[in-house]
Amino acid sequence: MPETSRHFQLDQLEKRQSAKPGSEVPLETAVFGMGCFWSPEALFGQLPGVVRTRTGYAGGTAEAPTYHQMGDHTESVEIRFDPSVITYDQLLNLFWDHHNPVNINDYKGRQYLSLLLPRSERQREAISRVAQERKARGDSRPEGTEVAAFKVFYPAEERHQKYYLARFPDALDKLRTVYPSMEALLDSTLSARLNGLAKGYTNLERIVSEVREWRLPAAEREQLIALIRSIRW
Repeated sequence: MPETSRHFQLDQLEKRQSAKPGSEVPLETAVFGMGCFWSPEALFGQLPGVVRTRTGYAGGTAEAPTYHQMGDHTESVEIRFDPSVITYDQLLNLFWDHHNPVNINDYKGRQYLSLLLPRSERQREAISRVAQERKARGDSRPEGTEVAAFKVFYPAEERHQKYYLARFPDALDKLRTVYPSMEALLDSTLSARLNGLAKGYTNLERIVSEVREWRLPAAEREQLIALIRSIRW
């Protein structure tokens, strides 16, 4: 892939327009805590409409937390998404569908906590609405989730980003040929999808089908698809 187009995929996906001509839909950010952050990053990262995922620490007061000195923070995942493709309500339902707030990893404490940190009043209203809808259906899980004001999200160390993808050295080696740095690679939409694939949440053909719709020149899309297909899993 030409050197000058290395950043095209990430940059253009983060600026993409909605289906309505001439209008742009701002991207939104969600922050969820639902146990060990490796699996949630893969779960949300495989979804069309999710642009970027990062693992990290949030919800506490300690400054500059690390994995071994987390203080009162919670392992969390930050999700950057396009609300014209996937809504916050949909993300919330996925959040509650995939963990048990009262028994996370058989661990009691703030490291593994069912936590929602709304980034806007609209998100806070959505949490209340979706929780009530689920409770009306007899689902008690929302009652075990803490909702708190968002303050800051501290990205986790590199070794905790795209954990499942990183277990396949051939995937990283091939992706490094189209991203100028490990940081750019780990922040990319493609790495989010492939991390979901490595965990088993999606399949190769779904990813290929989506890449064919990305706003890239046709030749570059095909080069990217060829690269994806060449990875040894």
